[in-house]
Amino acid sequence: MTERSPSRPAYRLELPDRQAGPVIVASPHSGRHYPWSFARSTILDERSIRSSEDAFVDMLVGEAPALGAPLLAAEYPRAYIDLNRSCDELDPAVIEGVARVPSNPRVSSGLGVIPRVVANGRLIYRGKLTRREAEARLDAVWHPYHDCLERLMTDTLAGFGQAVLLDIHSMPHEALENVARSPGTPRPDVVIGDRFGASAGAMTVDALEAAFQGSGLVVSRNTPFAGAYIAQHYGRPSRGAHAIQIEIDRSLYMDEATIRPNGNFRHVKALMTGVLRQMIGAGDSAMPLAAE
Repeated sequence: MTERSPSRPAYRLELPDRQAGPVIVASPHSGRHYPWSFARSTILDERSIRSSEDAFVDMLVGEAPALGAPLLAAEYPRAYIDLNRSCDELDPAVIEGVARVPSNPRVSSGLGVIPRVVANGRLIYRGKLTRREAEARLDAVWHPYHDCLERLMTDTLAGFGQAVLLDIHSMPHEALENVARSPGTPRPDVVIGDRFGASAGAMTVDALEAAFQGSGLVVSRNTPFAGAYIAQHYGRPSRGAHAIQIEIDRSLYMDEATIRPNGNFRHVKALMTGVLRQMIGAGDSAMPLAAE
């Protein structure tokens, strides 16, 4: 199959008038620009291809710049290219000319940097992409997004002595169906992933968990999502760089079948704005980040 190079920028960056603290907010999976050539190449219908999209997450955290934090949002969807994967997680089952590598469970399951499947293992393509087409996506989308995120982390570290990346995602409601819980333990609304302490300092994660709990949401840590490439790559708490993956239950704010905001959307956005306000340290209810 052949595909034109994408023409839209890889990301949208919204900067505050003045950055109020070390927090950076990012949404790598909420992109909803599906190139025409990609839409033609997939064997899935529109609703199916969008099932892996973290729909509307960038809108949930859209007040971040007004609160004093940069907001970095992907323009292209996860089904097109997954920004929460390493650029070398190439799947030989969907890209021609890629040598098989030692076992990588993400690639093996079809969820490499160029995904082979969407939710429930549904194939995206009938054939394979050429290696040239895969590399064109990396050059046009993956590298620009991560170059920007790297700059934001570096500049924030230089300006504040630490950087706290809140990497925002959403999870299908069904993703939590088989998660083991103690009897009587409520199902989590939010999963915070810090790679079991490897990607963020405990005081920062504690502050985030307290902010979510204070908004009335049930929080789980690292189960079933501990954080993937972005948390692993950018989180260096010993150097003052903290990266936390946040998964929000989609059913709280959207109709998963129709991929539309539901009647609770504004309420959940208000909750997220409150959490960001506390973490950024803006407004009357600020909660400054502790030094670590």
